[in-house]
Amino acid sequence: MKKSKLIEMNNVGIVVESLDNAISFFTEIGLTLEGRMMVEGEWAGRITGLGNQEVEIAMMVTPDGHSRLELSQFHTPQTIADHRNAPVNSLGYLRIMFRVDNLEELLPRLKKYGAEVVGEAVNYENIYRLCYIRGTEGLLIGLAEQLNNEAVTDILEKNLTMNADNKSSR
Repeated sequence: MKKSKLIEMNNVGIVVESLDNAISFFTEIGLTLEGRMMVEGEWAGRITGLGNQEVEIAMMVTPDGHSRLELSQFHTPQTIADHRNAPVNSLGYLRIMFRVDNLEELLPRLKKYGAEVVGEAVNYENIYRLCYIRGTEGLLIGLAEQLNNEAVTDILEKNLTMNADNKSSR
């Protein structure tokens, strides 16, 4: 049998209480609603392990069309756990990060949706301006504004070179 290979990351899923509020919030960040539908029945429960389920989903897509966010609002069964207020270093905790082009302009707009900056917006070596926010329903969202034209691979390569130079000089 031929070994399977990874083709792409299709989406990240987040369960929310209000699909409408979540769609509005992520639209404000810059995602576009690609589609919305009910997923229900025993067949869906066989995938999730939840049995007979009724869930409304909305698929949001980034402007480049490569990344998707699946928002889910469960009607049946009810949600049984809530991890939204867990600290960022909690095991299994999820956060999603978006690259934006103007963090200073975006943050006040997101405050209208109840978003709050977790710590502060920080300049990382004049490469990125970064912050975490608690967005709609307390979801942890990372926002990154690239400050120059260096790619992440350039930064990683530079750090690897510096680490190798430091080891050889010992």
